[in-house]
Amino acid sequence: MADTQTLVNGVESLSVTNETNNEQNENQNADEYTAKWGFPLEELYKIALKFYKEKEGKALQLTYKDKLKLVAYTKQVVFGKFRNDASPEVGFLDVVGNDRKQAWQSLGDMSRECAMEEFIKFLNSSCNLFQPYVEAKKAEKEEQIRQQKEEEERIKREEVERKQRELEEEVLKQQELDKQRQVEQQMQIRQALNQQTQVQFRQYAEQQYPGNVQMQDELIRQLQEQHFQQYMQQVYQQQLLQQQQQQQALQSTTIQTTATENPTPNHGVTHQNNINTHLPRGRTPEDGEGLYHSLVLSIENDLPPLAAASMWTRKEIKELKESLKNDKDSIIKVGSGETVTVRVPTHEDGSCLFWEFATDHYDIGFGLYFEWTESANNNVSIHVSESSDEEDLDEEGVPVEGHGKKRDDRPPTDEIIPVYRRDCHEEVYCGSHTYPGRGVYLLKFDNSYSLWRSKTLYYRVYYSK
Repeated sequence: MADTQTLVNGVESLSVTNETNNEQNENQNADEYTAKWGFPLEELYKIALKFYKEKEGKALQLTYKDKLKLVAYTKQVVFGKFRNDASPEVGFLDVVGNDRKQAWQSLGDMSRECAMEEFIKFLNSSCNLFQPYVEAKKAEKEEQIRQQKEEEERIKREEVERKQRELEEEVLKQQELDKQRQVEQQMQIRQALNQQTQVQFRQYAEQQYPGNVQMQDELIRQLQEQHFQQYMQQVYQQQLLQQQQQQQALQSTTIQTTATENPTPNHGVTHQNNINTHLPRGRTPEDGEGLYHSLVLSIENDLPPLAAASMWTRKEIKELKESLKNDKDSIIKVGSGETVTVRVPTHEDGSCLFWEFATDHYDIGFGLYFEWTESANNNVSIHVSESSDEEDLDEEGVPVEGHGKKRDDRPPTDEIIPVYRRDCHEEVYCGSHTYPGRGVYLLKFDNSYSLWRSKTLYYRVYYSK
């Protein structure tokens, strides 16, 4: 009994081993056909069967015995070993049917995969058109796969673009909401400030223009506008101070931060110019009543308020240099430690100043000032000083610290754009400013922070009506 059980187990183990070996052989054969023909065995067999049906009797001329052999292979592939139930009844006089039956029976236990292989081998050896036919099918399949991949990539790309558009629309919508919210907040601030100063401004206006209600209302509007601009300027300055304090606190808590690296002012602060509002000339903003008195003194000085400057950048730096290379007056060598001031008088036919500038390899500081003085002519002049401190001593200079204060017999000077370093070696910096009145614009190009490098400056200024 034990010997019988051992024999059964041995047979079962042998059967499992044979099945495993057969599967490995089938996978190996499939890989070989894929490598040689570009198709796995079963797909290649379908192509061969289609070739046989299309070309038999035309490009493929076979004998009667060859046809019987091919039919037997197809039966073996579909039904396996010959079975009476899978084969129709064949009469004694049906010669073709009996021949097909015998050809099928002769295959015995041939596997399905082996029958497919024999079918393919026979066609390949019998007709030299079979291999080009398969290669054409392979190229067609590869083209379909390529088109399918392109279609999938197109769909993915369109999906990404759609999501990007949705995101941009959402951002624009949010920006619009933020802008609307900011406008509403500014309106609320205006209303609150106007309510606080209405009585004081009305009393002052009545003193200045007694009996003239129209002039009184106009003066009140000017005072209210300046009061609002001063208040917003203080808010912006406080926000900037808080940001700087937060950055300093963050830097102090970072162990790996080296205090001596890049001890230069921060670049890319052009956006501050868009909110650059100004206080009355020669006055410091104060809280409460001092703010009102500074406004009144500004009106008494009879100097109109300065509008904010507009600044932008553009990428056509090579085009600017090319257009100015033949104009020697538009190219300035700013030496290391030097500050160059370009004095541009307001033109009687103009109402707005425009400027644009760039450098070759390195950045440079830039600021804009307005000097309230009458110029004898419209000529543009250039002043060079060894440093920004030395420039304070020059009779045509612009004070860096305490700007707007009247020193000795110098005309009052206002800061429109503070001096900051600009990356003008990477893009062209442009700007414009509406004339506040008759005077001289001072375009200040500061290289005093550079101890070794000189800068080649390309600039252009012009006016418009």
